[in-house]
Amino acid sequence: MKRTLIIVLGGLAAGWMAYEACYLSQRPCSGNSLDCQLEWMKTELKLSDEQFALLQTLHKESSPRLVALASQVARMREEYEAFEHERTTSGQVDFLEFAHFVENRRAVDRECLSSARQLVADASRIMTTQQRARYLGLLGPVLSSGSPPLVN
Repeated sequence: MKRTLIIVLGGLAAGWMAYEACYLSQRPCSGNSLDCQLEWMKTELKLSDEQFALLQTLHKESSPRLVALASQVARMREEYEAFEHERTTSGQVDFLEFAHFVENRRAVDRECLSSARQLVADASRIMTTQQRARYLGLLGPVLSSGSPPLVN
């Protein structure tokens, strides 16, 4: 009886370890870094090593521009929060200043959307017809709807 219990527990432990090893080896990249996202694209779109290298280069070349745009968006969110804070505390808003803010926000939104569309267009040129269809199928709804609103 004792021997049977040891064999059953050993089998359960071995099965659990095999399951964990299989899960960890198949687990998608869990980070939010560019390399992690590109690895996901390589797997999802079944990119060749050459395509993947070109895609990495393309993203790294466009990265400074996208980072600059992201900082502009963050700055504009802070400006909007300042407008909101002033509105809720004093009950007054400088409408000319707010109109200027809205105009700038729209320009940044257009530039973000344009940069994203250009990156997608450049990346899709690297892909085969089937890969491109899958890629655009994943990103199409996001790009066709325009950029998400800056102000919630």
